[in-house]
Amino acid sequence: MKRFKVAAISMLTLLGLSANSQVITEDTTGAAMNTAQNIIAGNYGKQVVISGYGQIDYNQGLGNARYHTGNLDIHRLIMFFGYRFNNKTQFVTEIEWEHVKEVYIEQAFINHNINNWLNLRGGLLLIPMGIVNEYHESTTFNGVERPNLDKYIVPSTWRELGFGATGQINSLSLRYQLYVVNGPKSFDGNGPTLSGKYGIRKGRQKGAESFVSSPSLSTKIDFFGVKGLKMGAAAFIGNTQTTAYDGLQRADAEAGKRADSTAVGLSMFGVDYRYKYKRFESRGELIYASLTNTKAYNTYFGTDVGSSMFGYFVEAGYDVLPFFAKTEQKLVLFGRYETYDTQYTVSDENFKNKAYARTDITVGFSYHLVPNGTVFKVDYQNFTTQANNDQRHQLNIGIGYWF
Repeated sequence: MKRFKVAAISMLTLLGLSANSQVITEDTTGAAMNTAQNIIAGNYGKQVVISGYGQIDYNQGLGNARYHTGNLDIHRLIMFFGYRFNNKTQFVTEIEWEHVKEVYIEQAFINHNINNWLNLRGGLLLIPMGIVNEYHESTTFNGVERPNLDKYIVPSTWRELGFGATGQINSLSLRYQLYVVNGPKSFDGNGPTLSGKYGIRKGRQKGAESFVSSPSLSTKIDFFGVKGLKMGAAAFIGNTQTTAYDGLQRADAEAGKRADSTAVGLSMFGVDYRYKYKRFESRGELIYASLTNTKAYNTYFGTDVGSSMFGYFVEAGYDVLPFFAKTEQKLVLFGRYETYDTQYTVSDENFKNKAYARTDITVGFSYHLVPNGTVFKVDYQNFTTQANNDQRHQLNIGIGYWF
């Protein structure tokens, strides 16, 4: 362990000599490109790139005639490392520390550019579904916490191992991504990983000793032909992964039937938009997921996985700081409405839990001291479920950075 620490410190010191000042450019809609896009585009201008983002949160529950202990957390601390072998081939990786003690690899892939409309890509890839899963740097979204739609249904940060192609067709104002990947797991030999409350969230394999029983397809198309507007449509189609087939005799029909009960078909579709006009900004997502074979899965494991999940959010914000001062800083007042149900439909009404049908209302502000660099956030949230009109309230305060 000591040797590892010394080696890591030495590597970071060496790479630090090539670190760059903040270079976060905007795409054709005026929205900031994410870090991986900046590295691949060569916007940092160096062969070795170090970048990062993070957030520190304070969450305070309120109301319901109860005391609530507040939570303070270094929620995320992320480092990006990029290397440009040449103008055609790049390597990108994203290393995340969550809650100080948990370490994950969120991206790790090779990108090879053939031309503007065709890049080959392989490794640990972010699934292009919705907005937040790809654009999750802390200064790119309003609210201290990411939308819960992107926690319980998408679920962020969703990444899988695979390969595919990306590209941009400027004449049509389109950008596409197409990948073949392993899917989320539903059974790993230790028990079920899917549930009615969390959907597929706990099935994310995250590139950690992942296994594949059948490949999945992930794709997204973004349209940016209208100034200030970006619209996206995404799909993920396949089956969940299970180890139950491993070693089975093909002639053993009974064992094959039991193994079939451990897998679930997953078809997820999403549309999203981002719009910016002068000081006004708005964004939204709509996600629908169909899960098949859930009746057999729930019967086999005694779980309550829904047959479909559905949710959406709509958000609007306005930069009010120019009313008071002429500055590059921004003070965005915003509001977000989101509703999501991880048991939108069920194979058996006995599984239906109204607590999984949730509605969140978030209002607050984001004070950008340095646009796309540092932000101070405050918001108030009201959480409601369909279970006896259950409500919770929460105050959030946070700081975020991106460089």
